[in-house]
Amino acid sequence: ADTMMAALSLPVAGALRRAAPCATRRALGRIHATVSATAGSDRLTITAPDDWHLHVRDDAKIASVVPFTARVFRRALIMPNTVPPVRTTHEAGAYREKILAAVPEGVSFEPQMTLYLTDNTSPAEIEAAAASGFVRGCKLYPAGATTNSDAGVTDVNKCMPALEKMAELGLVLEVHGEVTHGSVDMFDRERVFLDEVLSKLVDKVPGLKIVMEHITTEDAVEFCKAQGDNVAATITPQHILLNRNAMLIGGIRPHLYCLPILKRESHRVAVTAAATGGDKKFFLGTDSAPHPKGAKESACGCAGVFSAHAALPFYAMAFEKEGKLENLEAFASHNGADFYGVPRNEGTVTLVREGWECPGEYEFGGDVVVPFMAGQEIPWRVVEA
Repeated sequence: ADTMMAALSLPVAGALRRAAPCATRRALGRIHATVSATAGSDRLTITAPDDWHLHVRDDAKIASVVPFTARVFRRALIMPNTVPPVRTTHEAGAYREKILAAVPEGVSFEPQMTLYLTDNTSPAEIEAAAASGFVRGCKLYPAGATTNSDAGVTDVNKCMPALEKMAELGLVLEVHGEVTHGSVDMFDRERVFLDEVLSKLVDKVPGLKIVMEHITTEDAVEFCKAQGDNVAATITPQHILLNRNAMLIGGIRPHLYCLPILKRESHRVAVTAAATGGDKKFFLGTDSAPHPKGAKESACGCAGVFSAHAALPFYAMAFEKEGKLENLEAFASHNGADFYGVPRNEGTVTLVREGWECPGEYEFGGDVVVPFMAGQEIPWRVVEA
């Protein structure tokens, strides 16, 4: 199944067209034609969406990437794993101001902030966050799990006072759900985290609202569905469009390397069904995570896929392929806002079926970033936002 899905998935992989064999490209073209021919509409208007998991980096790089999101999404939850990390409400406020300064003139966009949870985050800091009006939660990074996570949580039990205060005040815990034990296979880290950490946490703090970030496995889908309404999950475009073959067959494609890593086809199918099936527990979080081209194309490349340049069209591609375009609005615009307890956005965005070629790179604060689907034709375009 993995081999077959590699052919299906490759046309939506960044910069893969040049590397794919001619026979594979012909097969991909047939699949793309089938999708387009069976679609019911060439125009789709939905309530203005939110991105509930976004990285915009820091300093000069902020201005290069924020406009991509701000022109389409009304809100985005900004991840705090900068250098140094955003650990306090004061730091979150300062970071938020930098982001707002990068929003294009005349564009309405509201950054939603989250704090970087540590072993030492205090209940008092949680109270300050809840009172701020712009901090929505705290992000749990297991120490060493992903980019700039070395200062993360070493033992969830050390965070209990903060987590209990979060439950009391209604702040959300956003969880990067992977263990970091050297003995655990890279492709099993999410599943083991569910067993060893998250299953115990939901029992210890039953009132805590939890978002399982960027889920990638059937195990995570089933775990989320089995919990109460206080547990939900975000899903990225790459994890519903691609399986691990796209990153590894025919050579290593560093611009598809992310954490959690792409998984086998059976997991992609399960996560896609969760995203497109209309379940209110699942909602949009791109995990768009830009890195300079040189940091990706290196002997020890960074983890992260930059998808903000065409995030909503990517999701439209996936939903259309499943015949579920009618469910895109709830996934992109309703479910996340409802879970976080904020009003659904006013206004709409419109996508049209109009192919365009994704550039091979974008400017990135004095450097360049290679985007998801670099050099590929993207069949949907946002025309009104």
